Amino acid sequence: MRDENGGVVSKCNSGRDALAARRAPRHNFLMRFLFGVLVGAAIFFVAYHFYLKRMPSTDDGTAATQAISLTGVRMDLLQIADAEHGFIATNGHCASLDELISTNSVSMTHTERDGYSYAVQCSGTGFTATARHRPAPAGSLIRYPNFSIDESLDLHQID
Repeated sequence: MRDENGGVVSKCNSGRDALAARRAPRHNFLMRFLFGVLVGAAIFFVAYHFYLKRMPSTDDGTAATQAISLTGVRMDLLQIADAEHGFIATNGHCASLDELISTNSVSMTHTERDGYSYAVQCSGTGFTATARHRPAPAGSLIRYPNFSIDESLDLHQID
């Protein structure tokens, strides 16, 4: 048997060539698929690195995952301060946090949230409500800020 250039071709080689030709499209599809998966993984890694890992935090030195917890703590302190204003207006004196909870002046049922403990210090018709977190473990890079609010509704971070 002769090919188009006049060379001799055996029937054994022509069968192998036909088999290789049938496998080539499948081989190309698999390589394109793997290349696509690799490119997709690279894009995901770049997006993760530049977007998720560098998300701004709500407070300096805190992790981005703390944002929800810190917002809840701030809202609790505002609720406590608002309840104290109402209690003082009605009763003429400041109330402890347990008293605010027992009289349903606040919708909270516990004096803590996500490691933060709440306390109220009364001084006549004035008050200061605080939220303090347990100290971070030694060597931890995460910081847990403590907060305070007073009768002027000035919420600020304390040491």
